[in-house]
Amino acid sequence: MSQKLDCTLSAIDQANLADPNRELVEGETLPREYAYSLHMTRWLFELEPAPSERMQIACRAQHIERWTMPRSDYGEGRQNYYQWRQACGRMHGRRAAEIMAQCGYPPEECERVELILTKRKLREDEDTQLLEDVACMVFLERYFAQFFEEKPDYDKEKWLRIVRRTWGKMTPRGHEAALKLAGNLPGHLQALLQEALAE
Repeated sequence: MSQKLDCTLSAIDQANLADPNRELVEGETLPREYAYSLHMTRWLFELEPAPSERMQIACRAQHIERWTMPRSDYGEGRQNYYQWRQACGRMHGRRAAEIMAQCGYPPEECERVELILTKRKLREDEDTQLLEDVACMVFLERYFAQFFEEKPDYDKEKWLRIVRRTWGKMTPRGHEAALKLAGNLPGHLQALLQEALAE
C-alpha cells in the first residue's frame, strides 16, 4: 500500500469512526458508516482482486460522514429521496477529494474519485459502475433483510420494483456474484428475488 493510500484510507476511517450510530458486525458493535466502509472494501476485493487506489478510496468513502446529512432533512417522497441521494454523493465526493489532496494526491486523481462518488457517469464509466456493483452487493448481503423488515407497508409490487431496479444497476459480474449470494438470503427474500428476475 502506498503512503498516500494509507494516509487517505486512515483519514476516511477516522472520519467514519465518529458516527454516533451503531451496527453489530460478527458480535462487535461498530460505528455504522465505518462498518459500511469495511463491507464496501471487502466486496471490492471480491469483485476486483487487484483494484486501483482510486477504487479503494471511492469504496471506503462511499458513505463518508453520511449521518451529518439525515434523510429526514429532505422530506418524504421519491423525488426528495433522489435529491438527498444526489446531495450525499456530492458531499462524499467533496470530502474524499479533500482528504486525498491533504494526503498528497494530484488534483486530477482527487477529481476522478469525486466524479466516481457522484455517480454522474454511471453506465459510461467503468470505475463508477464497479462502485455501484459493490454497493449493490453490500445492500443485498447486509441490509436487504433489515430493510424488508422495516418497511411492512410496502406491498409486493413495490418490492419487486426495488429488486428489479437494483438488478438493473448491476453489470453481469455483479449479477453473477448476487446469484451466488442469494442462497444465503432468508427464504422469503430468495422467493422475491426469483420472482423479480423471472420476468
